[in-house]
Amino acid sequence: MLRIVSSVSRPSSTGLLGKVAVSTHAQHSSQYTLEESGRACWLKQPTLNLGRRSFSSTSSRGADITLTVDGKEVTVPQGSALIQACEAAGATIPRFCYHDRLAIAGNCRMCLVEVERSPKPVASCAMPAMPGSKVFTNTPLVHEAREGVMEFLLANHPLDCPICDQGGECDLQDQSMRYGSDRTRFHEITGKRAVENKDLGPLVKTSMNRCIQCTRCVRFANEVAGVEELGTTGRGNDMQIGTYVEKTMDSELSGNVVDLCPVGALTSKPYAYHARPWELKNTESIDVLDAVGSNIRIDSRGVQVMRIQPRTNDDVNEEWISDKTRYAYDGLRFQRLTTPLIKQGDRFVSASWEDALAAIADGLAASGAKDDEIQGIVGHLADTESMVALKDLINRLGSDNLALDQPGGSSAPVHGVDIRSNYLFNSTIPGVEKADAILLVGTNPRHEAAVLNSRIRKSWLHTGLEVGFVGERADTTYGYDFLGEDAKALSNFIAGKGPFVEKFKNAKRPLIIVGSALAEHPDGKAMYNDLAKFVEKNKDKLVTPEWNGFSILQRVASRPAAYEIGFVPSAKASKTKPKFIYLLNADEVDPKSIPQDAFVVYQGHHGDLGAQLADVCLPGVAYTEKGMTWVNTEGRAQLGRAAVSSPGASREDWKIIRALSEVIGSPLPYDNVLEVRDRLWDISPTLVRYDVTEPTSIDLALAGIKALATQTSGAKATGAPLRKPIANFYQTDPISRASVTMAQCTRAFVKGENYGFSEVGKGSQAAFA
Repeated sequence: MLRIVSSVSRPSSTGLLGKVAVSTHAQHSSQYTLEESGRACWLKQPTLNLGRRSFSSTSSRGADITLTVDGKEVTVPQGSALIQACEAAGATIPRFCYHDRLAIAGNCRMCLVEVERSPKPVASCAMPAMPGSKVFTNTPLVHEAREGVMEFLLANHPLDCPICDQGGECDLQDQSMRYGSDRTRFHEITGKRAVENKDLGPLVKTSMNRCIQCTRCVRFANEVAGVEELGTTGRGNDMQIGTYVEKTMDSELSGNVVDLCPVGALTSKPYAYHARPWELKNTESIDVLDAVGSNIRIDSRGVQVMRIQPRTNDDVNEEWISDKTRYAYDGLRFQRLTTPLIKQGDRFVSASWEDALAAIADGLAASGAKDDEIQGIVGHLADTESMVALKDLINRLGSDNLALDQPGGSSAPVHGVDIRSNYLFNSTIPGVEKADAILLVGTNPRHEAAVLNSRIRKSWLHTGLEVGFVGERADTTYGYDFLGEDAKALSNFIAGKGPFVEKFKNAKRPLIIVGSALAEHPDGKAMYNDLAKFVEKNKDKLVTPEWNGFSILQRVASRPAAYEIGFVPSAKASKTKPKFIYLLNADEVDPKSIPQDAFVVYQGHHGDLGAQLADVCLPGVAYTEKGMTWVNTEGRAQLGRAAVSSPGASREDWKIIRALSEVIGSPLPYDNVLEVRDRLWDISPTLVRYDVTEPTSIDLALAGIKALATQTSGAKATGAPLRKPIANFYQTDPISRASVTMAQCTRAFVKGENYGFSEVGKGSQAAFA
C-alpha cells in the first residue's frame, strides 16, 4: 500500500532551505535524500511527487482508464486515486483523513472498499485506480469493515457532544450514525485515553481527548501554511498530535485547521460556546480586509455576526481564508459610529442627519473652498459605488482633487491608470501556479495576500518553482534567492548579474510580481522604469497571448476599483492646498497632510484616526451590512451582501453622499443602487461583470508597458531600501484595529506577550514584520 508523507524544512532567516524528497521502496520504507547546490539544498526529483494525489511517476498524465464501480463503468485520468473514481461513479465514500487539497495519509481507514481478487478491503484514498478493476462500495464486507473502524474510533472518544462546539457539523457524529453499529460491545472499560490540551494561540482551541489522529492539521501546517509546528509523537494508541516544544501556531492561515478538523479537537477559540450551527443565518459574501477578495460565508444571529467561514472558489481563495478575514469580525462591535457627530470645541456632540448635513454645507461655504481646493480622499475599505458617488460629487463642485490614503496618495500613481494591466495582477491568482520562475519586487505576499502566498508555496513544493526576492528580507514560507533590498539589486538583475538571472531566463512562464508599495517608495519611479524596459525587452516570454507575466499585487481592497474609475488627481489639483476635505473611510491618512484651517468631513463606520481629524462625522456601514461591489487585485468584480442590519442611524455610504449632494445644491443623478451601477457601467463595464476577469489584450498591455517606460524615464534612484508596507499583519484597518481577537494575536505573535488565555513565551517573529 502506498503512503505519501511530506517533510519539508522550514525556511531559514535567509529564505533558503532544503527541500526534502521522500523515496518509496518495495518495503514501503521512506528515505530522505538531499542534494547540495550552492548555498541551498535542492530537491531531487522524487519518484512520487510530494503532496500529490496523482500516482503517476511524472507530472504528465497518460491516457484515461476505465474501471467498474458497483457495476457502473467509469472513466478517470490515469493516476487518480480509487476514492476519486468511486466519487466519479456517484458512490459516497466516508473519510476522515483524506482531503482533496492535502497529501494522502491513508491512516483513518474509513474509506475501505472491496476490490475484486483482493484478499481484504483496501483504503481507497491510498490505492491508485487500475484499468479493468471491479470495485464494490456497498457489500457486507465493506459495511462490516467500516463498522469496525468506527468502533475503534469511538473506543476512546469522550462523550462531549452536548458541550462540543463541533456539534451539529461534526463528521464523526454524521458518520457514526450512518456507518457505525447500533450497539456497543464495550461493557467494562477502566478508563479512556486522556491527552493534555495544547496551547496553539489565541485563535485555535484544543480538546485533544477528541482527536482521532487524522493528521489533517499536521499536513495543512506543513504543506499549505508552511509552518512545521504540528506533528505526531508516539505510535498506535499512544499517538498524539502536538507542537513538540510547547509553542503556538504562528501562521496567518492557522484558523483553517478548524475547518479541516473532522471532530471537535480543534475549534475556534473566539467562537467557543457562542452558538449552534442551526441557530445561524448564512450569507454568502466577500472579504475586504485585503485585495484578494476571498469568498466567505457570514454566519449571523439576529443583528450580530457570529463567525466567518470560507466559501470554495478555485479561482480566488480555493477554500482557505486568512486569520484576519476569519477572526476580525468582533471589531464590528466596538468603536462604531452610530449617529452623526459635530465637533464643538474639543468634543463631539450627537446630531440629527439634517443638522449634520447642514453643518457640512455651512462648513463648505465658510471655508471659501473653490474648484481644486475641495478634496476627496478614499480609504482602504471603501466600496466602488460610494467612490463613484464621491468622485461625481467632487467633480460637480469643479474639483479634480482626488486622493488615496497612502503615502504619495495625493499625486497620480507612478504606473498611471489609463491601462488596466499596469495596476492589476495580470497572471490571475490561479495563474501563479503556472509560473516556473517568480521575481518578487517590493512585496511580502505572506502579509499582503496570505491566501495567494499559499499558492506560491504549493507551486514551490510540487513543481520546483524558483523564486527571486528584491526587498526587505522576510520568511515567505518558501525558499528564494535574495537579490537585495534596493533599486541597485533590481538593476543588477536586469543587467544579468547573479545566479537567479539564469533561472529566470530559462523559465517558460516567468512572472514578475510587483508590490503596490513600490509606487509609494522614493525609488519607485526608477524601479518601475527598469521593470518596464526589462518587460519590453523580454516581451516574447513575459507578455504573450497566452501569458502576461507582469503583475501588480494590490494590498488594499478599494485600490483596484479606485484606479478603474480614475479616482486620482490631475497634475494641477495635486499641487493645490485643500480648504475642504472629505474623508471616505480614510483612516490611514497622514495627519500632517491635513491643513489646520481646512474643514474636514469624515464618513466611515469606526471612530478611528480619520474621525479624530474631522469637524463632522457621518456614520457609514461596514462590509457585512451592505451589498456593494469590490474589485480584487486581478480586476475581478465581486458583489458583497448584507448579512446583518446596520447599527443606530448609520446609512450606506453612497446614500449619504447622495443626500449631501442635495443639501449643497449639486444633486447626483441616481436615486437607487441600480442606477449607481448603471453609472459604473458607463465608466467601465468590467465593474459590473461580476465574478469574471477580463484580460487586457496583448497589444494594449504592451502599449501600457511602453507608456510606463516613457512616463518614468529619467528617474534616478536614491538607494533607499525597500521596507515591508505592513508592520503588523493582524491590525491593518479600522475593523481589525478595533478587534479584541486581533489585539490578542498582536500580543501573542508580534510581541510575544501573554495574550489573555495563557502565558506564552517569545514567539517566532517570522509571521510578521
